[in-house]
Amino acid sequence: MSRYRKGLPQLGGGLFLTDGGIETTLIFHDGLDLPHFAAFHLLKDEAGTAALRRYFVRYAEIARANDTGFILESPTWRASAVWGEKLGYSAGALASANARSIALMQELRSEFECDRTPIVVSGCVGPRGDGYDPGAVMSADEAQDYHARQIGTFAETQADMVTAVTMTNANEAIGVARAAQAAGMPVAIAFTLETDGRLPTGQGLDAAIVEVDEATRSAPAYYMINCAHPTHFDSTLQGKAPWLDRIRGLRANASRRSHAELNEAPDLDAGDPEELGREHGAIVARRPRINVLGGCCGTDHRHIERICAAVRRAVA
Repeated sequence: MSRYRKGLPQLGGGLFLTDGGIETTLIFHDGLDLPHFAAFHLLKDEAGTAALRRYFVRYAEIARANDTGFILESPTWRASAVWGEKLGYSAGALASANARSIALMQELRSEFECDRTPIVVSGCVGPRGDGYDPGAVMSADEAQDYHARQIGTFAETQADMVTAVTMTNANEAIGVARAAQAAGMPVAIAFTLETDGRLPTGQGLDAAIVEVDEATRSAPAYYMINCAHPTHFDSTLQGKAPWLDRIRGLRANASRRSHAELNEAPDLDAGDPEELGREHGAIVARRPRINVLGGCCGTDHRHIERICAAVRRAVA
């Protein structure tokens, strides 16, 4: 049985950390080969599984040291049908990889969870297409059908929730939310934003959240922003509109570069961890409902440490 599926602790407040940019860390810092940016592919052997374990342990130790909650986000961003096929996985092998990912997260929870550090296990869902570009946008029904298999696999494990990251359009987010709801899984939706604070489709974040909520009867437990630098979305979080209270999480990029620039860059732009921490502290001081904090492209454990320290000061 899952531990928190019937009551996610992050909804009750308190600071919850999660990891940073897993793919960029494994590629640029650990020197690992990730075809199609598929971190789950490392589960194919003991050495890859050990690398994933080391990656997550760094972050779990930060949470334990700071008495914060932690969300273990499975390395399954690319573990859906289209990407699995590109990597040579059959449907059965892909389901097995998703289940093994959750089993690894469960092992880590057993090792690191304590009273002061509740640990939520989340099944990570990524877009059918690219996380920067919406490409050919599916209908909501098509998206529900596409994501239902992976989410159904998570529902059969001890995962507490589903988190859909780098969602580029409302239709796919609606499909994910409906698939999770049908499987009895709480779901968080994280939208990719461009440098202007809008989704890659051009839709405003406010309109996207309202559209998903209206189409799903507010099925998502909460929303997040990811794959953008705080300077890209800080102005988006100004004001007192009700939709702003639906945002509980940030997984920001280390870099101020646009997605197009990041896509072409041969190097890793890790930005300034101290500055990134201060920017998060300022946002959370203004919007204290935001309590789930991690990173995206270019971030690693150093950024999460600085974000944690700055946010703790901001809410003290």
